[in-house]
Order: sequence, then structure tokens, then C-alpha cells
Amino acid sequence: MNAVTDFLTAPWEHLFMQRAFAVAVMCGVVSGVVGAHVVLRGMAFIGDAVSHSVFPGVAIAFVFQFNLVLGGAVAGLLTALAVAVFSQNRRLKEDTVIGVFFAAAFGLGIVILSTAPGYSGSLESFLFGQILGISDDDVMTVAVMGLVLLLVAGAVHKELVTVSLDRETARAAGLPVFALDIVLYALVTVTVVISLQAVGNILVLALLITPAACARLLTDRIGVMILLAPAIGAGSALVGLYLSYTYALAAGGLIVLVVTGVFVLCWLLAPRHGLLTAARRRRKAPERQTAGAAVEQGEEAPAAVPAGAPIRGTAVD
Repeated sequence: MNAVTDFLTAPWEHLFMQRAFAVAVMCGVVSGVVGAHVVLRGMAFIGDAVSHSVFPGVAIAFVFQFNLVLGGAVAGLLTALAVAVFSQNRRLKEDTVIGVFFAAAFGLGIVILSTAPGYSGSLESFLFGQILGISDDDVMTVAVMGLVLLLVAGAVHKELVTVSLDRETARAAGLPVFALDIVLYALVTVTVVISLQAVGNILVLALLITPAACARLLTDRIGVMILLAPAIGAGSALVGLYLSYTYALAAGGLIVLVVTGVFVLCWLLAPRHGLLTAARRRRKAPERQTAGAAVEQGEEAPAAVPAGAPIRGTAVD
């Protein structure tokens, strides 16, 4: 019992861990809410594109010695705007346009960064995250930006869902589809930027997409999905930080591994869409058909049963 108590309470004795827990939970919640819309839209690639498109902004900020997060946010928003504009040509699929600008932005970042000798070590925290080294100002920044993101996402929730389900119907209903595209891209960009310190540029896609993917497997209701995704993201971030503190391993990597483990469990055991759950239903189906046939034998048999006709009394999944 003492060991469990120590495991749960020991990290909270350190101020740097308290800051880490606060930022991890906030990033998990915001990423879950925004990621749910991304998964509904079927545009998970945008998270990867944005996480890399902030790179040239970070490179410019590094070369000219100003705030890396601010530089990344500006670059990400500009790239997101470009994707939204070019995606209006429906001849090209959205993921194609995203791929074009993702590669271009990352290439530009590499070129800019190559002009600054000795840059690699200075950007290690940007690439891999540095959640254990954040300051009180960082916590406040994430809290304020996260609250703004949640308020905006809540304000346009119905409109974003409508566009995700059917763009043409949304346009016919008079919704500003292009403006909503920009809003979603901006939400994704700012979410990625505030999550960089938690898991880093390389792993940020997992925090944005995986909790929402877990929620998608667990429920068919969009409202429930919006609640489950942030809960899974925040919970995985907490567990990952506990494991990081206990075993002295990389916090960002463990957060991602924990949420990936949750995804695998959901993929296997989800009540309706899990692999093992579906296999059990298939095994039980012949038994239910046999039981239904046995019940039918107690009644007057029909003159003829057309081939392929369903058996009365059989449960339908």
C-alpha cells in the first residue's frame, strides 16, 4: 500500500512535475477536442503537415533570436491558410494539397536552418519535447491559449461537424465552408504549437490524432466522442508522466506510447467495433440461428422457404 501511495504522491512533491502535469493535462484535453474534429473530417495528415510546417518559423526565430513558439505559430497559420485556399479546387484532394505544402515548408525550414552553424542541439527540445523544463510562464501561456481554443471549438462545433459530414450540404445550407476550413486549420495549428513542449514536433501528431481515434472506436455519437477524446488524451498524459518520473525515461515518448497502448486496447475490445468483439459476435451468430430454427420447429412449418431468406427469430446485430 505504501508503494502505491508513494507512486501516486511522489511526483507532486516537485514543482517541475506539477508544471508538467498541468501542461500535459491541458494539452491532452485541447488536443482531444480539436483532434476529434480532425478525425471526423478524415484529415489526420493535417496534424503531421502542420507540425512540420511550423519548422521554418522556428528556424527563422532561431536564426534571428526571438520566440520559437511565436515563430512556429505564424509559420503554421500561414501554411494552414495556404492549404485552405488551394483545397478549394476540388480537382485535388485535401490530403494532396497538404502533402505539397508540408514538404515545401519542411524543406524551407531546413534551408533556413542550414545558415545557422551549431543549431542541432539548440532545437532538441523543439523536436523531442521538454515538458519537465517548462516555466510558470509556459504554463500560463498554454492555459490561456488552450481556453481560447476550447471556446472557439465549442462556438463552431455544429458547423464544423456539418462540414465534416457533407461539404456540399453545408454549402447549400449557407454555411461559410471556406471560413470554417480556415478556422479548423487554425485550431489544429495552435493546438500543435502549444503541445510542442509536451511531446515535441516529431510526436505531436499522436497526441492530436490517437485519443480521437480511440474515441471513434468506442462510440458512434459525436457528442460522446468529443468528451471521450480529451479524457483519453489527458489520462494518457498523466500516466505517461508518472512512468517517466518512476523509471527516468523520456516523458514525451512515454505519453505517446501510453496513448498508443490505449488505442490498441480499443481496437481489440471496443464494445461494437473492436476486433475481438466482432469475432465473438460472429461466433455467436450461428448459435442464435440454431436457437431460432429450434423455436420455429415448434410451429407449423411453412410450405416453402425461399433460398437466402432470413430465419425468423434470429437476432440481428
